[in-house]
Amino acid sequence: MFGIDDLTSWRNILDCPSGASSFVAEVKEKYGINAIGCDPLFGDDWKRLFERGEADIEYVTQRVSLAVNLYNWDFYPSIKALKEYRTQALRQFISDYPAGIIEKRYINAELPKLPFDDKSFDLVLSGHFVFTYSHKFDFSFLLSSVLELFRVSSREVRIYPLQGSDAQPYKHMTDLLSALQAYGIVYDIRPVSFEFQRGSNQMLLLARRPTKSKRCSQE
Repeated sequence: MFGIDDLTSWRNILDCPSGASSFVAEVKEKYGINAIGCDPLFGDDWKRLFERGEADIEYVTQRVSLAVNLYNWDFYPSIKALKEYRTQALRQFISDYPAGIIEKRYINAELPKLPFDDKSFDLVLSGHFVFTYSHKFDFSFLLSSVLELFRVSSREVRIYPLQGSDAQPYKHMTDLLSALQAYGIVYDIRPVSFEFQRGSNQMLLLARRPTKSKRCSQE
């Protein structure tokens, strides 16, 4: 969903908000990459997180089953497969969570204020939050959140998807992009190969301008 071809080109990755996903655990196990997930739920007992995760999976699968025509079934071949996939991810997260809390790979934090220094991460990922729940937040919150994600990145921020939970594009996107441009932030809307909710096949990429080296004059 983030259009990443090679994860090994990134050293430090932030997943925000992370939720009960397996990303942090997987990139550590498969690639040895230093990944950190932050979420306001982290710090809670693992049993409560597991119960909440199971409840979320049930809610999502029931909701999807009521409108299967609104979804693309290329990645998940069926509702059953969707549930199994998400359950496996939840279990992998839970198995890693106790050690991850001790190792500070799971941090209790929430947007629009994160407890990290400027440019702490090469890559910052934010999935299914910023625009997905845009109906619950005002423009100021969304802009502050995007700016905060950019603050803690040294290279790129990738946000997916660009639609709300109603499958409609964020209606203030033009204003948001204009504001980012005013801050001197380079942005690009790029297509991605992942598309579960129909039409959710784009991400917003923010990049830092390359620092121009000063030319040394020779006498």
